[in-house]
Amino acid sequence: MPAGKIFISDGKEVFLYTAGDPQAQKSKLKESADMRAPLAFLLGKLDFAKEFKSFQTRAVSTGATSAIFITAEPKSDNLAYSKVEFTATPEGEILGVNITGQDNSKLSFTFANERLNAPVTPAMFAFKAPPGFRSSILRLVSNV
Repeated sequence: MPAGKIFISDGKEVFLYTAGDPQAQKSKLKESADMRAPLAFLLGKLDFAKEFKSFQTRAVSTGATSAIFITAEPKSDNLAYSKVEFTATPEGEILGVNITGQDNSKLSFTFANERLNAPVTPAMFAFKAPPGFRSSILRLVSNV
């Protein structure tokens, strides 16, 4: 298992596990209002034009590969993030997502070695808990 945090979603729920921690957190994707929410776009759960009010794009070069850098600002100021930046190839491969929080915190995701329609088995997504592991289910409550 890789070091650091592991974030997994099946499109309905999200699971967050930190290596070495005796527990994982599970919550509903729709209830997730934290910094992981922009990843819902990558899972096909957000409508880009509906969720974001403004977009700026520019071409960038990442070594031998050209890419498009997209900066998007959310329509709502009530979200945990104030800006989301996507880097993608002209063919549509997502290379990275950078998220700026309302408190100016930064969260970055980098993607590599994308394989479309790669053969997978359910066993590849099975979580094997370490000894002493506990599971906690998060319920996010809105103040609205």
